[in-house]
Amino acid sequence: MISLSGLTKRYGAVTAVENLSLEIKPGRVTGFLGPNGAGKSTTMRMILGLDRPTAGKALVNGKPYEELRHPLREVGALLDAKALHPGRTARGHLLAMARSNGIPGRRVDEVLQVVGLESVAGRRVGLFSLGMGQRLGIAGALLGDPGVLIFDEPVNGLDPDGVRWVRRIARELAEEGRTVFLSSHLMSEMQQTADQVVVIGKGRLIADMPILRLIERSALGTVRVRVPEPRGLEELVLRIASAGFIADHAGDDVLIVRGATAEQVGDLAHEACTRLHELSLQEPSLEEAYMELTSESVEYGTSRTTNRTDGSST
Repeated sequence: MISLSGLTKRYGAVTAVENLSLEIKPGRVTGFLGPNGAGKSTTMRMILGLDRPTAGKALVNGKPYEELRHPLREVGALLDAKALHPGRTARGHLLAMARSNGIPGRRVDEVLQVVGLESVAGRRVGLFSLGMGQRLGIAGALLGDPGVLIFDEPVNGLDPDGVRWVRRIARELAEEGRTVFLSSHLMSEMQQTADQVVVIGKGRLIADMPILRLIERSALGTVRVRVPEPRGLEELVLRIASAGFIADHAGDDVLIVRGATAEQVGDLAHEACTRLHELSLQEPSLEEAYMELTSESVEYGTSRTTNRTDGSST
């Protein structure tokens, strides 16, 4: 288990993580979400003893990382797939890790097989693609057969088959009773992988709850509207706005309405005498819930551009 208590990290006047308290429990995949600059990587680095907290504690199985006698046997981590000596072979890299923690050499071949790299075990890692580097990083995390796994963006550079493989192995590790803490910007993948979700923004905790509850408590799903005549959207947009809903143009003849049911939009279209060719409800998703939660916490946001019915933009 991972326990954070009042965890804080400041760099001069900048606070990267502020008073973060939570427990990442075994037996489930906990997704770690937040915008760029939210403090996710800093939090993971403090858990692993790579950054010293300004205040608070980060404990793995009740101890700070630096007090673990054989850390690779208790916690495995992948933070940077390219943090490898380019002149070493894949097997040589893992052997060095194994020897430093008293792990039998036969375990190296076992994890190489698990991640599908046994055929390139003798190749120098400097020649590896990003996806191969990710697989090798996961092999290193699994090397000590630890009960706690930490993965920072593990699917970067992987093809669709590799992404599915990471999802499967994360689920299997959690089902074995291990603690799996995983960050990703791929919301659709996180929705299929995680049981619990921790969301932070600007270093502060925003949410810590089961993923299904997070999605359910988000706003109503979006409604897609398509009309045969673009001019018919103008009156409909005005009526949607007056009813307190949000409408965004997704093309000359398509409107995306947020916060309303399909029935409500259909009634508004009827009042506006607007003929419809499509009226479909898109169910709430993790992405929608995430965007709602972090709308005020984006560090590097861009201005939003929407098309008006007269073809201009704002």
